[in-house]
Amino acid sequence: MTNISSDHVKVHFRMDIDEDGWPPASVESLWAVDLGDGTVRLDNTPWFVRGVASGDIIKVELDGDGLRWAGETVRASENCTIRLIVLKDGGSAAARQSVLEIFHSLGTTGEGIEQYRMVALEVPPAADLPKIRRLLEHGDAKGWWHWEEGCVTAAWKSAASD
Repeated sequence: MTNISSDHVKVHFRMDIDEDGWPPASVESLWAVDLGDGTVRLDNTPWFVRGVASGDIIKVELDGDGLRWAGETVRASENCTIRLIVLKDGGSAAARQSVLEIFHSLGTTGEGIEQYRMVALEVPPAADLPKIRRLLEHGDAKGWWHWEEGCVTAAWKSAASD
């Protein structure tokens, strides 16, 4: 995410909680840039919301309290959202940081959160998608992390067969 400016607003996403209690909240709020036409451009990587990625243009509606609620995606950014729960070293800060660094070397950005031992990655289309997928699968097989696709593109899906 870039630095927060006066153009940034919070956009709220409603989420369904499954029978296992996941995700741990029914609403996630993401930073976005208000484009002034009833849409916003997401400006951070979602922890829990599925189907959106940083850079997506989203239609928003204001409620009676002035909160912006996410609607449909107007234009997808071609970025992917990949999330990991870090298992190595109990998901320690050092383990999360090393995960971020190794994926950063492959062209991603992201951040970690201690509470859930998670790392959320933003994977731009120019990143080495086949290598990232292979590393995700390798780390999962080694028990270093579990991972999921929060939002993926056709290019990401085709990298699975490379």
